[in-house]
Amino acid sequence: MFKTIFSKLVVIFICILIVSFSIAGIVLYYFLDNYGSSEKVKSLEQSAEKISNFFSHVENQRDPMAVVAFEWLLKSYSESTGSIVWVVDKDGQIRYSKPEITEMNEKIQNRLKYDTGYPALPDERQYKKVMTGESQFVREKGDFYGLFKDTGWSWITIEKPLKDNKEQIIGAVYLHAPISEINKTRTSVFGFFMVSVAVSILISIVLVYIFSLRISKPLKEINNAAKVIAGGEFRKRLSINSSDEIGELANSFNQMVVALQNLEEMRRGFIANVSHELRTPMTSIRGFIEGILDETIPPERQRDYLVIVRDETNRLNRLVNDLLDLARMEAGEVGLNYKNFNINELIRRCIIKLESFITSKNIQVEASFEEEDMFVSADTDAVERVIINLVHNAIKFTPESGKITVSTSAQKDKIIVTVEDNGIGIDKDEISLIWDRFYKTDKSRSKDKSGAGLGLAIVKNIINEHQQEIWVESELGKGTRFYFTLSRSDL
Repeated sequence: MFKTIFSKLVVIFICILIVSFSIAGIVLYYFLDNYGSSEKVKSLEQSAEKISNFFSHVENQRDPMAVVAFEWLLKSYSESTGSIVWVVDKDGQIRYSKPEITEMNEKIQNRLKYDTGYPALPDERQYKKVMTGESQFVREKGDFYGLFKDTGWSWITIEKPLKDNKEQIIGAVYLHAPISEINKTRTSVFGFFMVSVAVSILISIVLVYIFSLRISKPLKEINNAAKVIAGGEFRKRLSINSSDEIGELANSFNQMVVALQNLEEMRRGFIANVSHELRTPMTSIRGFIEGILDETIPPERQRDYLVIVRDETNRLNRLVNDLLDLARMEAGEVGLNYKNFNINELIRRCIIKLESFITSKNIQVEASFEEEDMFVSADTDAVERVIINLVHNAIKFTPESGKITVSTSAQKDKIIVTVEDNGIGIDKDEISLIWDRFYKTDKSRSKDKSGAGLGLAIVKNIINEHQQEIWVESELGKGTRFYFTLSRSDL
């Protein structure tokens, strides 16, 4: 049952609803109890106050009609409050009672004393406290010292002292109300609450079911797509149009699929390129060596072919070294030896190292430095490799008698190095791909027969290791400009 997110969501939401409503019901139940009791006490006290005031008026007038009116008042308050109303003298004798004693529960009648002409309270604790006049009201809750025992209910009793015109206590008025009256109100309200809870839970379950489906459905779609992609099918895409976290997850999933597809294409291309780059020189080496061994190549020409074999071996060695360097860089195993040095001087040395390539194509090289000395903090050998690679690429793709410009400029705490040529340029669709391993813009390899397409990948990793930036601007037929930044030194 709990194997799917949908079932878990439904169960969790239902449990939350039940727990929430249960807590609310318990709080409401006790609130109604306290509220009902306090309201009942308040009502009884107000009635006792009015009866007390009217009793003083009756005592002063001694008018038989007033007594009748007083009894009618007691009956009225007894019915309106649902209580038993007594007027008791100082000795605990019940002088007035509504309803009449004979109309009350037989068990209550039997517990009263009848030693005098009036029924009386059997226990002094039932009237001694109120007769002291220490408080305006005496409140009792329970069976009133056994008087209401076995009636099946707990009772609230309000006692108020009665005084004559000299402010002397001559008795007390009692109002007894069974808790059943309060329970009826509480049960009635609680019943309405439970009905509303039941309806709310049913509606909530339907809504939770619908919303849970809306949540679990795209997750199932993502899961199914993941299974398809795990099988090697990278064309699968999610079409979840949502602005919430699931929509963001779907977008991230699609981006991941694109990245995996590119990675898979890169892997296949890497294997193909490595195979090509290794096969070509190895085929040449094997052919020349076999020609020498079987004497197809005459002795007087063997030296020339051995030179070619040596060059091809050197090419293989460079390729393997570049692959190892690139792997170490991408694994973060290459440590940088930071030094403060003059970047302008390093550029001059790099151009001198490439002088033979420059003069062979009669290329004009122009150095444009914003300041004579510009110091940076970086790994000298790594930066030299970057400059030589970029300038060497510029030489390869610049036509005869072309022009290359190498410049430096300061920008806040950075030094920007620019290598610009007026060569063939790069198509805008290929600019983002030139940093990939083995990628060559010259698909025919007519202009770049010596390179393996690893140079710019190594350059990118070196600049990234320095936590700097590198970017390129190019236009077909007009040339290319490479930019990279270095941290400026105060020296």
